[in-house]
Amino acid sequence: MRLKALELRIPPAVVALIAAIGIWWLAGWASSLSSDIPFRKPLAALLIAAGFVAGFAGIFTFRVAHTTVDPRHPGAARVLVTGGIYRYTRNPMYVGIVLVLLAWVVFLGNILSLLMVALFVVYLNRFQIIPEERALAENFGEQFLQYQKRVRRWI
Repeated sequence: MRLKALELRIPPAVVALIAAIGIWWLAGWASSLSSDIPFRKPLAALLIAAGFVAGFAGIFTFRVAHTTVDPRHPGAARVLVTGGIYRYTRNPMYVGIVLVLLAWVVFLGNILSLLMVALFVVYLNRFQIIPEERALAENFGEQFLQYQKRVRRWI
């Protein structure tokens, strides 16, 4: 199977759910690597809140611009959104997901579980973000390329 066949196929929310299950499984499997993180519950809550703010700010900005939020069809974007939270990150919804996954790692208190967050980021970069960026470059040309130079992919 060619890896290109995986591009834009699995919705990021499904990949995130798989990563969250993997975080939970690794925390149980390697429980000897768990530690009690000071203030872990408030820290996890803060990360979740930040994740939801970033994610929903991205969705809201897309909705206001009347463009698609479906990550499997970036070519359907009608408008290149560069305002709001998109002035700081090109992928606020994905940043939000990563923050929620980090909250889960903190809550479970297992350092090995960070591996799943790293794998999630690698997967998303390769099979979601890079293909999205290709589609946006095709749709919006120089406007997207200039935006890409100005604003980082993550943060």
